[in-house]
Amino acid sequence: MTDRPQPRDLRASDADRDRVIAMLSAAAGDGRLTMNEHTERVERAYTARTLGELAVLTSDLAEPSAQPFRLDHRSPVLALFGRDRRDGRWVVPATVPVVALFGEVVLDLREALLQSSRVVVHATVFGGTLELIVPEGVAVELQGTAVLTRKINRTQRSTVAGMPVVEVRSVAFGGTIRVTTPRRNSRWLGGLRRGGLSR
Repeated sequence: MTDRPQPRDLRASDADRDRVIAMLSAAAGDGRLTMNEHTERVERAYTARTLGELAVLTSDLAEPSAQPFRLDHRSPVLALFGRDRRDGRWVVPATVPVVALFGEVVLDLREALLQSSRVVVHATVFGGTLELIVPEGVAVELQGTAVLTRKINRTQRSTVAGMPVVEVRSVAFGGTIRVTTPRRNSRWLGGLRRGGLSR
């Protein structure tokens, strides 16, 4: 059994390079980068092969939540009487711990990079809401214990060979677990086919 690559070692896509170059151009436009720095970083972006090589080019330009993509998600997604979300271009590990205690958690996977063909979301929901948004072509399974909890799954349930699966294992009391698939998400699936999925 081989170890999965670290998020920083995943191959970068053309879309990832475009996101980084757009941030570099904005930084040059408002004076955070000189023209020489901008030129040098753009050249490095075009030749970058991994997400880690791209990430260092913008790490001093914005806080982690504002980066073109997010690599480090070892900590749980936590909403205690508040709101937390993961969206945009982020690397989804094989297991994702989620806690919604009288708060709301949103996991948006439409532009995400899955590290595994099967992702397990360990959800603890007490009087809160977990909203999971997945693209077309991804199946979702809801399992676990839920008391006085609304479970809404408006996604594809049956799977075919090779289809990514997100399994939500919940311990819930009160609140809502809602799963949806907005239409027209071919951009996300195109990124997945270009190598975002590690087996």
